[in-house]
Amino acid sequence: MEWRQQSAVSCELAFQEAQRWLEEVTKKQFGSKSFRVALEDGVLLCDLINTLKPGIIKRVNRLSTPIAGLDNVNVFLRACEKLGLNEAQLFHPGDLQDGNERRNSHSHFFPLCCTVLITIYWLGRKAQSDPFYTGPQLNLKAFEGLLGTALSKPKIPFDKIKLLCCFSFVLLFSVFKIII
Repeated sequence: MEWRQQSAVSCELAFQEAQRWLEEVTKKQFGSKSFRVALEDGVLLCDLINTLKPGIIKRVNRLSTPIAGLDNVNVFLRACEKLGLNEAQLFHPGDLQDGNERRNSHSHFFPLCCTVLITIYWLGRKAQSDPFYTGPQLNLKAFEGLLGTALSKPKIPFDKIKLLCCFSFVLLFSVFKIII
């Protein structure tokens, strides 16, 4: 299998695992929504972190406006920091706020959702390192292909990993665009 195909398959595995874990932890389904659309209002992310650490988010804005969604995503990211994730492990709120969705499949949004997957990876890893956490386990191995072996090498600064990951997926997205 060509490396580009392997990267696409590996990233697809990470998307599937992230979705499975989010749905199992929150007991809520994505339904027919794409990965980005299911998370863009921030409600599911807030529900996720409140399930992992009850009460860490006091108020979730359930209005269906872009501002409410951005507010929820920012609240989620601040809660992640309270749990010990550092800034380099967090996605940018704008990564979920792309209003230019051209396709209904998350597999066409690697550049935007790549960093979201990375945050979910670190959040899942953090939850699993908590001796009091007894919920569903995130299969961390499903994310290895996302960054290759970079995740297992702690000497590489995470912001460089993030940059390399996003660059790889921009390249991969370009290849898919040419093929399609």
